Amino acid sequence: MGAYDSQTEGPAAVARAGLVREIDAEGVWAGDPVWREAFAAVPRHLFVPYYYVAGTRGYERRWGESPDPAARERWVRGAYEDVPLATRLRDGELLSSSSQPSLMARMLVALEVTDGDRVLEIGAGTGYNAALLAHRLGDDGLVTTVDVDPEITESARRHLAAAGYRPAVVTGDGARGVPERAPYDRIIGTCALPGVPRAWVEQCAEGARILTPVATGLLALTVRGGGAEGRFLPSAAFFVPLRGVARAGVGDTAGVPSQALEDELFQFLVELTQGVLSPREAYEVWVGEGRPGRERYGVCVEKDREWAWLDDREGPFVWPLPV
Repeated sequence: MGAYDSQTEGPAAVARAGLVREIDAEGVWAGDPVWREAFAAVPRHLFVPYYYVAGTRGYERRWGESPDPAARERWVRGAYEDVPLATRLRDGELLSSSSQPSLMARMLVALEVTDGDRVLEIGAGTGYNAALLAHRLGDDGLVTTVDVDPEITESARRHLAAAGYRPAVVTGDGARGVPERAPYDRIIGTCALPGVPRAWVEQCAEGARILTPVATGLLALTVRGGGAEGRFLPSAAFFVPLRGVARAGVGDTAGVPSQALEDELFQFLVELTQGVLSPREAYEVWVGEGRPGRERYGVCVEKDREWAWLDDREGPFVWPLPV
C-alpha cells in the first residue's frame, strides 16, 4: 500500500458508493441483494494500482502513485467506473483485465452462491472477483482462484492481502481446475473457452453449478450423475480467451448478408458452431429458427462427449464442442 492511500481513501469511498448506486439502479442485485454489500465493502482501487485506458494515441497508463495529484484523481475515479479495465498488456495484446463491475455482479448473482459453498474461480485477474467471493462467503478458505501466469497470481495475491483477504491463489492451467482443493459447489470462469473442460465437471460436487463464458455468452450448468447440462443466459459476455486458447476466424462469409454479420446474436451462433458449421450454414439455421436469442441454446457435457444444442438436447440442431 503506497503513500497515496490516505489521500485517496475519501475519494475512493465516494466513487465506490456511486458505482454501487449505478449497478443498483440496473436492478442487478434483485435476485440476491447480499452482493450489494460486498461491492460496497471491497475496494476495487486496491486491485488496480495501475491500468490502461485506450486513447487516440494508444493506451494511457493511469497509476495510483503518480506524483501528479490530478493524475491520481483520474486513476481513482476511473477505478470505479462501470467499465472493464486493461491491467496487463504485452506488445499491444490484452493479457488480463478487470471485468466490468456490473457484469461481474450479474455473474455472481447468476452463480447462486449459498453460505458454505466451496468456489473455484478460473482466471485470477486482479483478485477483485475472488475478494468479492471471499467477502460474501465470510471465509477465505472456501475460495480458490487459479491463473496460468505466475506474475498475475503474484499480483493478485498482493492485492488481496492489501484488501484484507487471503483465499487460495494457485498458479496453474485453469482448464485443469485445481483438483487438490476439490470438490467444489460452484465454479466460475472469467475467461472465454470454446467448451467446458471435463476436469471442471469431475471436480464438482453433485448438484454443483458452473457458470462460464462460452462463445460470447454465459453458460450456466448443473452437475448431476457425473455429467452437466444447462442453458445460456440471455445477456452477452465478452472475455479475454483462456491463455493458450485462440479464437478461430469467422471463415468464408460469402452468401451471408452484411446485416447478419453485424448482428450480435448471429455472431454468437457462428462462434458457438465454429469448425462445425460454415457461416452460411449457421445463417440458414439462424434465419430458419427465427433468429434465436442465447437463452434458447444449451450445452450437455458427458463422459466422452460434449455438445451444444438449440431448443432440445436431442433435437435436429446439435453441434459437438471441443472435449
